[in-house]
Amino acid sequence: MKALSVLYAFLGGAIVGCTAAILFAPEKGEDLRKRIKDLLKKKGIDFSDDEVEQLVKQISAQIEE
Repeated sequence: MKALSVLYAFLGGAIVGCTAAILFAPEKGEDLRKRIKDLLKKKGIDFSDDEVEQLVKQISAQIEE
């Protein structure tokens, strides 16, 4: 059970790290949102443009804290 918790913590950290790298890369906002939307779509998660915009804002706020 503990090994599973460690795995989840590692995966969560990797996701946050990748997200931070994507958000802080020098890229136009429109291109960034499209890139995030495409990445999520590949994982089987389909968001509307408004939902992606909201997600980017939430992640940016979390990272800035």
